[in-house]
Amino acid sequence: MSKFKPPIIYFFITVIAIAMLTLLGPEEKSLGANVRIVYLHGAWVLTAEIAFFAAALAGLLGLLLRKDIFHTWSAALGRTGIIFWITYLPLSLFAMQSNWNGLFLAEPRFRLAMIFAITGVLLQIGLWIFNISWLTSLANIIYIVVLRVIFSTAENIMHPPPSPIFNSGNYVIIGFFVGLNLLALLAAYFLTRFFMTLKSNN
Repeated sequence: MSKFKPPIIYFFITVIAIAMLTLLGPEEKSLGANVRIVYLHGAWVLTAEIAFFAAALAGLLGLLLRKDIFHTWSAALGRTGIIFWITYLPLSLFAMQSNWNGLFLAEPRFRLAMIFAITGVLLQIGLWIFNISWLTSLANIIYIVVLRVIFSTAENIMHPPPSPIFNSGNYVIIGFFVGLNLLALLAAYFLTRFFMTLKSNN
């Protein structure tokens, strides 16, 4: 049991550090201090997508090279991705409520995010139950491909492109957001290591 305690402890320490850093984030002229939750929700969903992409890449390597280690990484990264994805949803709701004084649940991208959250949770549970390495890798590849194709055609209402942060010209905000993303990726790494250790213990 002690073998997989350190990664999860480091994960929670990093999450606490992220929460504290978010509270100190730079304010923005239009949204004021409420923009901090927008920073966090943006970093969280980007980390989820990077984990999904990494799961797909590891899965592809596992299928091509027939190496179990890549399948194991794919499974762990897929689980990490879905954890970040489902926890990004309440952050999104909080951002809506704080900045626009209401919940726009019919917003196209949020509605799709909910669909992929439910689908992703059911998928990861099913893959865990079946425990077939090549199937897990293949499913992780298909999942991110479908997610990106669907989102590329989704209407932008509360998520105007291009990125408002990186096109703001404010290097304090940009630097803070990059730092927040790096911390979120570190948290994702520790969570992935936790899932890897669980696999090796089983």
